[in-house]
Amino acid sequence: MTSFRCAAASLARAEPIAGTATHVRTWLLLEHVGPWGNTALLDARLPDGLGAALRDRAQELRAKILLIRRVSSRPSTPYGVRVFAAYADPLRPRLESGVVGDPRDVLDLDLGALRRGGSTGLPAYDGPLFCVCTNGRHDACCAERGRPVAAALDAAHPEHTWEVSHIGGDRFAANLVVLPHGLYYGRLDPAAALTVADSHRDGLLTLDLLRGRASYPMPVQAAEIALRRELGLLGLAAVELVDRSVADEVTTVDLAAGGAIYRVRVRTTRDSGDTAQLTCKASRPNPVPSHEVLGIEPLPPAAEQ
Repeated sequence: MTSFRCAAASLARAEPIAGTATHVRTWLLLEHVGPWGNTALLDARLPDGLGAALRDRAQELRAKILLIRRVSSRPSTPYGVRVFAAYADPLRPRLESGVVGDPRDVLDLDLGALRRGGSTGLPAYDGPLFCVCTNGRHDACCAERGRPVAAALDAAHPEHTWEVSHIGGDRFAANLVVLPHGLYYGRLDPAAALTVADSHRDGLLTLDLLRGRASYPMPVQAAEIALRRELGLLGLAAVELVDRSVADEVTTVDLAAGGAIYRVRVRTTRDSGDTAQLTCKASRPNPVPSHEVLGIEPLPPAAEQ
């Protein structure tokens, strides 16, 4: 009997990936080369109380706190523990990094200051980081599909590649987050991952594999990708959010691109009646969220409105 795999099932039902990135701007990554378990912060062998404290910090600041390791599973430095902090601002993303002597020292980093435009206290770091989810204890697809992708990226970009714990969207494995921009890519194989990494280093997005920009809510992610497809815009900073509003299931998004403003309307349905097993371990089917682009139209210049 073949074991169920959520990533294969998602692909078989042709589930769109646009607009599926977790909405989060504040990130903290802590190196931990030991086993991660199902819920990394609580199941990994961290110093007593640290995992729970980090979980509480993540909830307080709406941050994503991940455990990371090199593909080799060897410590990246003999002097302590590598840590990264990122703020995925859509216009001015920032990344900091350093080495702490004790993992508990990460609790002294000021993530709130980073959110407000300041610093955690770590030095600035010239990224990018290619973060591949390989948390197999959380979901088998993440390990089976993520590890070959991580290995390929590590061979090509060893300084920038990290395996990371659960980032969300198991059914879109292999999943990659590029920091500090907070770009989620999904359904990667090794060759596609190398294309994404090389394009990113050239300042370009790979739209067919882009789940979304974590800086934005999911409907805005879907709107940005739809407009980029419409206009053929791949540059990282080629589209900028101007405004958004939500009425019932419809999000109206105004985006600046090419010297003009475009209005994109997206209907987001979270309970359409369609259900599926969304993770390998799910005990029951759940609604499959979906985004429908209702229209894209240029707005008249301000002087004409």
